[in-house]
Amino acid sequence: MLSRRQVLILGTDATFVALALGISSRAYSLDSPTLTHSDVEWRALLTPAQYAALREDVTEQPYSSPLEHEKRAGLYACGGCQLPLFSSRTKYDSKTGWPSFWRPLDNAVRIRTDRSQGLLRTKVDCKRCASHLGHVFGDGPPPTHLRYCLNGAGLIFTPT
Repeated sequence: MLSRRQVLILGTDATFVALALGISSRAYSLDSPTLTHSDVEWRALLTPAQYAALREDVTEQPYSSPLEHEKRAGLYACGGCQLPLFSSRTKYDSKTGWPSFWRPLDNAVRIRTDRSQGLLRTKVDCKRCASHLGHVFGDGPPPTHLRYCLNGAGLIFTPT
């Protein structure tokens, strides 16, 4: 369990990283998730690939997701709670092997500091259920210059 001081430090780190990357405060929330499940419930609700990506922060192999090549108009939602997260209008080919977007839907994601693997990165989670979606980097296209690099295993695509 994190202490209040640790939570404040982590929140400050995430806000600092968001400001450094130029992430609009409309795009993310630092609020606590509103949908929670026990680990047993998550395992029953998700496929093994979804569980690994969304709950264990496992990164899928590049070019392994069919969503990497999805070109239809539609919405990408969280595989854990079906909250709409990204529009196909903001999807682009980042040539990284993962579905990439330059902006989430307003107030759909949370960002947090990720110090795993000896790096300082900005982790992207679902606002509603705190499922791990991927990371955001400052090397994307205009107009935001951001690259939300996501695990396709954690997304559900609905064509419109």
